[in-house]
Amino acid sequence: GGFKMFETYEDMVTIDDVCQMLNIGKNNAYRLLKEGKLHAFKIGRIWKISRQSVIEYVNHNTKLY
Repeated sequence: GGFKMFETYEDMVTIDDVCQMLNIGKNNAYRLLKEGKLHAFKIGRIWKISRQSVIEYVNHNTKLY
């Protein structure tokens, strides 16, 4: 895919990373987690999100005009 900009991120990313990657605020990022749109798990109070699931989310939601 054309996601060179995501290659600098680790395989597991944080909420802050997701906000940067998708250019969204934390509330939106947490909503995506709650709705199960992103694959994630919690370590203590820290969310870890699969970078691949962010890419898939973008792919799925990108409309080709």
